[in-house]
Amino acid sequence: MGELVALDLPAGPAFVDALRAAWDVGDAVLPVDPRLPTPAADRLLDSLRPSRVVTSDGTQPRRGALPIEPGDALVVPTSGTSGQPKGVVHTHASVAASAVAISAALDVDPDRDRWVACLPLAHIGGLSVVTRSLVTATPCTVLEHFDAAAVEDEARRGATLVSLVATALGRCDASGYRAVLLGGSAPPASLPANVVTTYGMTETGSGCVYDGRPLDGVELRIGDGTLGAQGEILVRGPMLLRAYRDGSDPRLPGGWLPTGDGGRLGDDGNLTVFGRMAEVIVTGAEKVWPGPVEDVLGALPSVDQVAVWKRPDPDWGERVVAWVVVRDGAEAPTLEEIRELVANRLAPYAAPKELVVVDALPTTVGGKVRRTDLT
Repeated sequence: MGELVALDLPAGPAFVDALRAAWDVGDAVLPVDPRLPTPAADRLLDSLRPSRVVTSDGTQPRRGALPIEPGDALVVPTSGTSGQPKGVVHTHASVAASAVAISAALDVDPDRDRWVACLPLAHIGGLSVVTRSLVTATPCTVLEHFDAAAVEDEARRGATLVSLVATALGRCDASGYRAVLLGGSAPPASLPANVVTTYGMTETGSGCVYDGRPLDGVELRIGDGTLGAQGEILVRGPMLLRAYRDGSDPRLPGGWLPTGDGGRLGDDGNLTVFGRMAEVIVTGAEKVWPGPVEDVLGALPSVDQVAVWKRPDPDWGERVVAWVVVRDGAEAPTLEEIRELVANRLAPYAAPKELVVVDALPTTVGGKVRRTDLT
């Protein structure tokens, strides 16, 4: 029976070689972020229980290893910021299903296309670029980390496909790529023509909805299945996880995965994602999704970045608050300005009752804003 092998290696050819070697002998791979401090890495390994750890200095065995199931390919840590690390188990079948569906959606030709992997390989957004390259035999250049100049240079050298998060896209010129996959957080209001917005998560093996449309083999449902209704997004398809590392299966009867995200399916079948269900702001009994408010405010010429979250309010229960990073040389918008804009575009109750101007927003390595760190 195969084992789980942790790869604590920098991104690059050595990581890819180690991944391929593990798969060749029937082992599954746990990617470990080499930037983790030792206590955090130890907690991850203690929780997910690989049999050995491969580092640049060699291989170290570990006690208390937990076996894998036949066909398991990956155990990917979730990106949660607190509590015990949780590993998402993907099989070779689910990895292949994701790779084939994405390649079909982008019309990838291994003879003319080349991927660039520049996002952290310990997260599904970066790792899936490498795995789909291996599955489809499409060339891939793996950068050790995101570097704007290097990403631009790879396009000049013939690379055609890259996966980025919004922050990275804003820092480089990606116009040289045939297609740019954009995930990790809500996309900017204005995007270049070669950008494809993606929706997905670790449990779906990477993006499974492109520009609002599900990939081949992916089914979407909202809550009770009523078309046009708003509620939790449910996903079903062959690229879903097998289980979590502890053996639990988050899927509902019928194979539907509750995503924890709120959204709506339009009459045309297009998916609109509002954000995390847990992030709904309840103000005066009205529900406000941060995402649509951020889209409105992000279109202001003076706003470089924006995050919308909440603070307790004695009258309203919770009040909508906007945290704004102002563009260099621009004057910060006023509270009255943003309130009027949101009230006219969305609803009066969605208008922020407070404006906080900051130098930067707290984010994860995947570019998602840590709303709970907004104070």
